Amino acid sequence: MTVKKIIIYPESEAALRKKSEPVRAFNRRTKKLINNLKDTLAKHPEGIGLAAPQINVHQQVVIVRLGGRSGNEERESDPPVALINPQILEATNDKPDFDGCLSIPGIFGATMRPHTLRVSGLDEEGRPFDRVFEEFDAVVVHHEIDHLQGILFIDRVKSVKDLYRIEEDENGKFVRVPVVED
Repeated sequence: MTVKKIIIYPESEAALRKKSEPVRAFNRRTKKLINNLKDTLAKHPEGIGLAAPQINVHQQVVIVRLGGRSGNEERESDPPVALINPQILEATNDKPDFDGCLSIPGIFGATMRPHTLRVSGLDEEGRPFDRVFEEFDAVVVHHEIDHLQGILFIDRVKSVKDLYRIEEDENGKFVRVPVVED
């Protein structure tokens, strides 16, 4: 079985694979898109990021909730922030980590992602930024920037055997269940 066949909503794959265009002018339409992304993410509290292509808008805009994980410790994320026309300047410290996507609900995977990421772009006020993201924040930002290039997390999974679902076992513990059995 290929990874592609596991996608829950294959009818939206073409939209997710389309590359996004840079935002040419920061205006009311840009602010409306940012608010739409924030509203959409708010309706999905399990999500920690969202890119414009996920709502079928092919502009280089993402929003991310940062600070939600430090090491193995979970904590409440910061309010979502927008990154407009984000460009990766440096990506280092690749490590395996957890990955999932609101566009492929219920499926997670182990991927290699940079844990130090330097990005430039515009903030949600249209001001330039140059910022370093570290650890899981770097993973989240990298995942969302991938969306702008039509790249999904399943493209970064080495094998379909690295995909799993999270289910509750008979003892009430959450466990990883492989999507594909050997």
